[in-house]
Amino acid sequence: MNNGMDPQDQRNFIIAMVLMIAFVFGYQAFIVNPQQKQRQQAQEQAEAGQEPGAPADVSTPVDTAPKLIESIDEALTTNRRLTVDAARMDGSIRMTGAILDDLKLKDHFTTVEKINELRLLRPTNVANGYYASWYWFDGNSPVAGPAAQWQLDGNAELTTGSPVTMTYEGEGVSIERTISVDDNYMFTYTDRVTNTGAEPRTLAPLGSIRRQGEWKAFLDATDPGTSRTSGMALQGLIGVFDDKLTWRSYKNLEKGKGIKDAGSDGVRRANEGGWIGFTDKYFMATLIPEQQYEFAGRFQRLSRDTGPVIQVTAASAGRVIEPGESIVSENRIFAGAKELAVLDAYKDAGVPRFDDSIDWGNILYYITKPLFALLRWLEGMVGTFGLAILALTVIVRLPLVPLYNQSYKSMAKMKNLAEPMKEIQERFKEDPQRRQKEIMALYQREKANPIAGCIPILLTIPVFFALYKVLYVTIEMRHAPFLYIKDLSAPDPSAIGNLFGLLPWAAADVKNIPIAGIVLGIGILPILYGVTMAAIQALSPPPTDPTQKMIMRFLPLIFLFVFAGFAAGLVMYWVWSNTLSLIQQYFIMRRNGVETEFDKLLGRIFGGKKDGV
Repeated sequence: MNNGMDPQDQRNFIIAMVLMIAFVFGYQAFIVNPQQKQRQQAQEQAEAGQEPGAPADVSTPVDTAPKLIESIDEALTTNRRLTVDAARMDGSIRMTGAILDDLKLKDHFTTVEKINELRLLRPTNVANGYYASWYWFDGNSPVAGPAAQWQLDGNAELTTGSPVTMTYEGEGVSIERTISVDDNYMFTYTDRVTNTGAEPRTLAPLGSIRRQGEWKAFLDATDPGTSRTSGMALQGLIGVFDDKLTWRSYKNLEKGKGIKDAGSDGVRRANEGGWIGFTDKYFMATLIPEQQYEFAGRFQRLSRDTGPVIQVTAASAGRVIEPGESIVSENRIFAGAKELAVLDAYKDAGVPRFDDSIDWGNILYYITKPLFALLRWLEGMVGTFGLAILALTVIVRLPLVPLYNQSYKSMAKMKNLAEPMKEIQERFKEDPQRRQKEIMALYQREKANPIAGCIPILLTIPVFFALYKVLYVTIEMRHAPFLYIKDLSAPDPSAIGNLFGLLPWAAADVKNIPIAGIVLGIGILPILYGVTMAAIQALSPPPTDPTQKMIMRFLPLIFLFVFAGFAAGLVMYWVWSNTLSLIQQYFIMRRNGVETEFDKLLGRIFGGKKDGV
């Protein structure tokens, strides 16, 4: 290790650090802060037709676009509806087409204040419409399509314990449809299809999910702010075909890309089992056809006068129905939150790889998922996710305690060698090679290892990144409170500019102040991180090179700004980890006879020099 620098190396080092600092401030000023402002809701856009498209051999007819209505409540009055009041969802189903286009989640809310239920699905005739249903096709022709007029048979309210039945007659076909909903987020469409004509019919069920508008607009219409995290969690098309997971981001769908590994016709087929749909950061809507039959999945991007429309369809193989005969087909729609326990239950019930709709990461998968399971267990033990994160920090560090001890012992030796190394620097200032040789000889005599202090940190980095991922992609962390923090998955809500809540204006307003908000918007946790990092540096052996020493002094300040934009739960993990390191390192230093900066401070306070023993 070379503790001195040649002029050229020194100049390069300074340039690199200046560029890093400029990047941090530029990122905060021009990306993070502007993104903290609420994105304006998308301009009025809508679908240009209600036909759902179809499997490989079905065309997509063009219909007249519906007139857009600004108010969802007003839009819901334009069609006959049946009410949905399930255990965890409420809304309604449009009788025309039996379309599920009005759905709110009872256990999830738009903001941390938990006033308004999160609306997942929206009608076809409002901006950012989002809706799904199952239809029946005979080749290119809809038999019971989006325009089919269904009639209720019995009760008009769908609840968890009370399915609804509706009927449709037309085109030589009679269909009795029963819609049921379970305790969570699964709708089941059970259709008894009877051929009332004189000739055999080949009919196929076709599921469709459509989203209207630009992708950033419809993401924020569902869950404000999630379009800004599109690079951190998979958001877009997702599906499983023959047990193979596939996905495509909204950004790439907008560029004209479709389902991965699809054929030249844009259709991907599965011999048996699978599903397809759209996933957001925390929520998802998917079509789950009958698993014992082959099905074809297709993505389409439709350009209409009122704006773009994207669509996924799932078409099962056609089934021949003789005159007077009936078949029964059971297809499902999942529309809800990506809660791991719920997804696991559906996977165990036969929906392949449903838990993989959560973006655990490609490389970190084997760390993130077990880490989340551990956090959930700890949360059950201690009561909150905040305390679970603190307990997790201790658990992660426990196996590394011996390694940390050896590391701190080595650092204690290095701190004791500070004066001899400084002397070598001065003696061989003009001879870098001789200086390096003498320093290495000093290390060998004293059995000191200058890089030993880095090893524990390197081992905890995968956990840091895995926790970073877990905090961002799991809905269980969304709006999880702890102490003054209302949402552990969001940045620290406190700010210097309102004296951490003592002044009447909101921290969010302080953070949005141009330029000044970069400093005034820093919260308590990032400040504690900078303080603990500086304290650890004070216990560690300082670089003998003046330039390195100056840069190291600025690092806590730099990382304070970097961590200001991180999830509060992540910064809390790192602050607590730093605190444990600080305590452990201090006691190791004392046991090895090293006088620390803390000891010197106590000496100044109490009027005498503290012993280093």
